[in-house]
Amino acid sequence: MSEVLALTRELIQRPSITPDDAGCMDILANRLDKHGFTAEWLDFGNTRNLWLRRGRASPLFVFLGHVDVVPPGPLEDWASPPFEPQLRDGKLYGRGAADMKSSLAAITIACTRFVADHSKHKGSLAVLLTSDEEGTASDGIAKVIEVLKARQETIDWCLVGEPSSHARLGDVIRIGRRGSLCGVLHVMGVQGHVAYPDQADNPVHRFAPALVALTQAVWDRGNAFFPPTSFQVSAIHAGAGADNVIPGRLEINFNFRFSSELDAEAIKRRVQSLLDSHGLTYELSWRLSGNPFLTTETELIDAAQAALKEITGDFAKADTGGGTSDGRFIAPTGAQVVELGPINASIHQVNEHVNVDDIELLSLIYQKILIKLLAAPG
Repeated sequence: MSEVLALTRELIQRPSITPDDAGCMDILANRLDKHGFTAEWLDFGNTRNLWLRRGRASPLFVFLGHVDVVPPGPLEDWASPPFEPQLRDGKLYGRGAADMKSSLAAITIACTRFVADHSKHKGSLAVLLTSDEEGTASDGIAKVIEVLKARQETIDWCLVGEPSSHARLGDVIRIGRRGSLCGVLHVMGVQGHVAYPDQADNPVHRFAPALVALTQAVWDRGNAFFPPTSFQVSAIHAGAGADNVIPGRLEINFNFRFSSELDAEAIKRRVQSLLDSHGLTYELSWRLSGNPFLTTETELIDAAQAALKEITGDFAKADTGGGTSDGRFIAPTGAQVVELGPINASIHQVNEHVNVDDIELLSLIYQKILIKLLAAPG
């Protein structure tokens, strides 16, 4: 069994459901400590964060990842226990196999191999880990980056090990992400008996035309790097627990994934104007998960593409799709950010898995990127 596969299995065995790291960071810290990485714990609240750095000079290359995983869901739906890694038909099964414990193993082994061959590398090499990426992320990388900024530790290149690949390893890399803006809307009405609608005011009926307007609106048309902004309802609830009662309140949860053509404040103003135009009585709260970001400088992108060509035989499509990642906290510092990881088809699903061969290849890709950016000449 390869070193990187064995480490992936060891990490999957740890039930690190957000924000519990379940000892995963200690495993990785112990590995990297032997190769000159200094470990610093930057914990906030219930979230563990680990900054592992080798060297003090610039430029600074950072691997960014998370050890936490989403809950497995109904255990009876899994073909094998989610925290007991199983090999079947060339695939490794277990919660976190693709998102993102195979990436963490690949990162760790790539770092140890690179340092063994290039002990006097240029600049600095670091690994930044959190246990709260799948949750609110409020005590994770968002706070760590403030610590690093206060100490003037400037990240030049950041490679995020999120599962970016679609059909084959390395066919897609993320060079940016859309923004994410969440809203919770409460529409007020008057509760009453369904037989006497004239004595009530149904908030569901009142909101229906506004919902049509929200879903049919063209928020923008995107641009060369980002698809158009989208609006989606994620939950809707009303009712008093009986089928003969008109509800007095309606709750709607929704999300905007927005391009760089808009900002969060512009979306808020437009939504509120639309709701007001429909004469609704409402309360509305917002949560900005992250603004759009885009890497336009090419050093890290070129190194990733060249490494992919050498290891897989092909280049990747560069895009900005998918959800959010912790890269959104790194990009505003001016760092170049690229996301490159395994196939994402099974992430967050029952029977999550990763191709066994891809784990070793991914580690070789990461190692090759380090060689291109940090290997000293000669």
